[in-house]
Amino acid sequence: MTSISIPRRRLLQGAAAAAIALPSFAALAQAPARQLRIGHQKGALSILKGRGTLEKRLAPLGVAVKWTEFTAGPVQLEALNVGSIDFGDVGEAPPIFAQAAGAPLAYVAATLQRPQSEAVLVPRGSAIKTVAELKGKKIALNKGSNVHYLIVKLFEKHGLPYTDLNLVYLPPADARAAFEKGSVDAWVIWDPFLAAAEKSLEARVLADATGVVGNRGYYFSSLGYAAKNADVLAIAIEEINKVDVWGAAHRNDLAAEFAALWGLPKPVADLTVARAAYGTGPISKAVLAEQQKIADTFFDLKLIPRRISVLEAAAAGIA
Repeated sequence: MTSISIPRRRLLQGAAAAAIALPSFAALAQAPARQLRIGHQKGALSILKGRGTLEKRLAPLGVAVKWTEFTAGPVQLEALNVGSIDFGDVGEAPPIFAQAAGAPLAYVAATLQRPQSEAVLVPRGSAIKTVAELKGKKIALNKGSNVHYLIVKLFEKHGLPYTDLNLVYLPPADARAAFEKGSVDAWVIWDPFLAAAEKSLEARVLADATGVVGNRGYYFSSLGYAAKNADVLAIAIEEINKVDVWGAAHRNDLAAEFAALWGLPKPVADLTVARAAYGTGPISKAVLAEQQKIADTFFDLKLIPRRISVLEAAAAGIA
């Protein structure tokens, strides 16, 4: 047996340890240069995930795609704030709260307005016939959400101050239960919960957002990711809009996909899809001006801790 000197033995041991600790050249070559970590709810992004078209578009750029499903927009924005995701979808209000809390939010795209997709519901036999008759009545809604802004603007339109609102803050599932039991007089809610209540509870729409607020959806990233990966985000928005364009022309098929995703009856998905507007495009200063009005309203009502400039959350190059 050939003896090895102690210095040489230590040298060989060190080399072996380094070989174990360091990744191989093959592993380094296979590692993606970039990635896009997507947070999504059950909706258009889920359909995009199932089709795999985004992965095919980004593969030539060496971009790996990772998907994580969330239950709601605010949770997605928390994940963005801690650096767990790079991209996601959300309604109008949650990004305002996130920006006010200091999240590094960047708006990167917006949907068309969908005012019929949120509304004030009353029970089928309710004596309430007008928005003005809601004064002092118990109204259930999700605090700080799109529908919170809707009821504020509805009351304003009918000459009623915010102080005339008797709001009961409940998440959708609890609000539906309270509405069913008659514990509240009205419920302000969005699709598909809205359509489900209309179909299964025979709830009556007192007023939707038409002529009051726009009710857009937004796609977001972080300011840092958007600055370094504008090409990746542009491709993601293109693929999302392709789903929208297809859905607008094939609403029955889209409703079938959504029914499966949501675990809801097809008629509920049919109603949701029928009154939605489909189309996604880049952010503009005009679109962000709509967000600024919401932010200012929430600050005036002391729902956010500080006044914000929504333009500070815009990715570079907006028109």
